[in-house]
Amino acid sequence: MKKILVAYDGTEPALHALDEAAELADAFAGAVTVVSVVPVHPGRMPVDPWDDHLTHQRELDSAVAHLAKRGVKADRLEPAGDPAPTIERIALEGGFDTVIVGAHGKGAATRFLQGSVSEHVATHSGATVVIVH
Repeated sequence: MKKILVAYDGTEPALHALDEAAELADAFAGAVTVVSVVPVHPGRMPVDPWDDHLTHQRELDSAVAHLAKRGVKADRLEPAGDPAPTIERIALEGGFDTVIVGAHGKGAATRFLQGSVSEHVATHSGATVVIVH
């Protein structure tokens, strides 16, 4: 748990993921990187207009400030893509040994229709994955 990647989307579970990352970084002298993925969808408009670059910049600013209050310095990443595979790719390419994601508590029907980022990352990442509620 020396290199920790935290997926952050501004939600309460993601805030809990930041807290978990801070605890692990303190316990294991780990380095933390926060990622907020701008979703890209095929079609006429590649990026959702309500989920744009500025939104993710604000989320990352908030996440880094939250960690700083806990005494943890964090790097930040803001890639565009399909969130789950993008998080997995970053974890692999960046040599992260731990990925922390928040669970949104979707019901079975919603998970079936929309999928779950945390579930996908947990089953496809080569890193240790911590899912926080």
